[in-house]
Amino acid sequence: MVVFLNGQFVPEREAMIPVTDRGFMYGDGLFETVRVFKGRPFRLAQHLERMVRGTNFLKLPLPCSPKEVQQFALQLIEQNQMPDAVLRIALSRGPGERGYTPRPGGQPTLVMTLSPAPPMDPLRPSEWHLITSSHRLPATDPLSSFKTSSKLLQVAARMEADARGADEALLLNTNGEVAEAASANLFWVYHDKICTVPTGRGVSPGITRAVVLEICQALGLQTNKRVIKPEALRHSEAIFLTQSVRGIVSIVEYDGERVGQSALVDQIHQAYCEMLASE
Repeated sequence: MVVFLNGQFVPEREAMIPVTDRGFMYGDGLFETVRVFKGRPFRLAQHLERMVRGTNFLKLPLPCSPKEVQQFALQLIEQNQMPDAVLRIALSRGPGERGYTPRPGGQPTLVMTLSPAPPMDPLRPSEWHLITSSHRLPATDPLSSFKTSSKLLQVAARMEADARGADEALLLNTNGEVAEAASANLFWVYHDKICTVPTGRGVSPGITRAVVLEICQALGLQTNKRVIKPEALRHSEAIFLTQSVRGIVSIVEYDGERVGQSALVDQIHQAYCEMLASE
């Protein structure tokens, strides 16, 4: 496997970063996960736009332009001959002295890797079991707008889900409201409306979330962004998740109870797969 590291394509076993890298020491960085289909990274420009917003917020410069990152990503896909894959772009502040305060003049670390993509049935979405995590997202955290490298809360939630035999964990915020899953945004169907939680309140502005809202508009499906408590979520007609790696994931069980299914979720999934193949 060949990886991209700071402008160079090197074998994975030779790709090394210093132990003083701030991404390793403090999670001082950002990342994006992108689905690659037929050699094309899906919605890569939107992923990079979010990363750039994060670099501006954290005052962490991207060492090359977004257009150059796109070109390097295509070269990486070609060199590894992986037209169907998951692309991960990771940016850290780079090596630095001990201490939380970044010192000026550092050299950021930019890494891109590929991994095999999970199979995707174009007719039916994947099906997962969901549990409510005991961990809580801060309701007013500005960092929720970006994919930061510090994901310990999500790691702990996923461990909790694994221990309970589930595929994914639902995270509430500190107000007790439904926020998102550990690795995905949340949608539900209620009275034939496609509902999701508004961004903010601990909810990240997912790229696939935005794609699904586009699809709903194109299909003439009504959407509604609103706050919901877990008790109300249980009364929805269907629940599904959105993420870059798997696209649409249908929830078939929530906290040990069966969840209803809706043909609207299949319709959205099929439209998503068509968009993935055509863009």
